Amino acid sequence: MMTHKEETMSQHLSDNAPSPRKIGVREFRGNLTAYLRQVRQGSTILVTSHDEVVAELRPPAPSYRPRRQPGALRGRIRMSEDFDQTPSDFLDTLDRHRGRVSERTMRLR
Repeated sequence: MMTHKEETMSQHLSDNAPSPRKIGVREFRGNLTAYLRQVRQGSTILVTSHDEVVAELRPPAPSYRPRRQPGALRGRIRMSEDFDQTPSDFLDTLDRHRGRVSERTMRLR
């Protein structure tokens, strides 16, 4: 639900002018929610300070990342037979590390 002030701002910005609308920093700060709503709807807004553009607000560019397609790699990925077995050298490393931790714990007591 928009407040009266936001509705007024919405009407003010909704004329879809071909060039971006310029607004001052103070105006932008005072009506931030309404302006962000307009940007979300596709408008571009230039924020100015002393007639110099300091920011451009526009919707983000569409993502160029291709959409994921479930099952696209079906049959192309294979797991090795020993996938779920932990290598013995890794287990030895863990055992050595556990031993060091125990020694440190004993020294602290």
